Amino acid sequence: MIDIAERKISFPHMGNYFVALQPLAKLIAGEVLEPPPISKQTIEWGYKNSPECVCVPFKYNLGNYIEALERGANILVQAGGGCRFGYYGEVQEEILKKMGYKFEFLKLANSYSPLSLAKDFRLLNPKLTYLKIYRTFLLCYFRLSSIDRLEDFIRKNIGFEKQKGEFEKMHKGFLRDLAGATSWWETRKLYKKYVMLFQNIPVEKPAKPLRVGIVGELYVLMEPFSNFQIEKELAKKGIEVHRFVTVSSILHDCLDEVLFSRQLRKLIREARPYLKFHLGAHGTESVAKTLELIKDGFDGVIHIKPFGCMPEVNAMSALHKISKDYEFPIIYFSFDAQSSETGIKTRLEAFYDMLTMKKRHNEQQ
Repeated sequence: MIDIAERKISFPHMGNYFVALQPLAKLIAGEVLEPPPISKQTIEWGYKNSPECVCVPFKYNLGNYIEALERGANILVQAGGGCRFGYYGEVQEEILKKMGYKFEFLKLANSYSPLSLAKDFRLLNPKLTYLKIYRTFLLCYFRLSSIDRLEDFIRKNIGFEKQKGEFEKMHKGFLRDLAGATSWWETRKLYKKYVMLFQNIPVEKPAKPLRVGIVGELYVLMEPFSNFQIEKELAKKGIEVHRFVTVSSILHDCLDEVLFSRQLRKLIREARPYLKFHLGAHGTESVAKTLELIKDGFDGVIHIKPFGCMPEVNAMSALHKISKDYEFPIIYFSFDAQSSETGIKTRLEAFYDMLTMKKRHNEQQ
């Protein structure tokens, strides 16, 4: 194993989570290389070197790994997942080593429970104490929670800002300041400060705006580049966007499942009568959450997934039935190399027109 001082660690890019995860990576390496934002180069390298049948997250992650190795990384991390992605690490490692790269590939436990992660980190750096790990977890958790809660507020309000670009400018300032926070109480103080700043941004929001929920596979939900910035496109149309899958929610669900073994049972109960068994990954949640959104009076749901994502493909048959039974608008997007940004925007435009007409019709009844 490479000495800690000589380790240069990197991991795949996903949303703005690098800011939150950096302190954790620092525990096991002397230098942390920020994963570069996904670009055409990332995609080109990822697709060129991946098996054709694998999903978009595999290809994008592989592209990220190649970029990191080209920049000098010698430790790569894969966090696993609740579907076949949890088994992809071995394939990615084999591909990269056949390409001639020399590195160590760390596959963390396929569980996000704090105890499992702490054990993994102790294996990677035996000098770490559980107190040090606990404090770093706490810092990372508060960073993650701050990012997720503020970005949730942004999604619901950015489409109604009076001065275009104010939310985005404030968001960049928040992430920059958050990267400098070294303790959980600094992070908490910073979060409270930015909550006030965001709330003071002037908005023109109607009393009953169009409200749309986004459900589906976690990677394409959380990495904007992989879904052609779908949330930003919805905001441009003056839609209040709700998204429920975040890293914070995943950690919360995992902890709940470990301690009480109730999360899955709760989801399956909520998804009845359309599901009897767990679909894997977030497929069950996509169905349960859609039913909840219908009850809450939402105007529509957008279901997104990588091409060939089995849990979400299984969820689609239940979603089709729900859409028919409740006469509720659901649109489906599947992303791969053949996905066209123009095609996505055209379908979104048609979906928006349909939601607008349906809402207007209901209000006139």
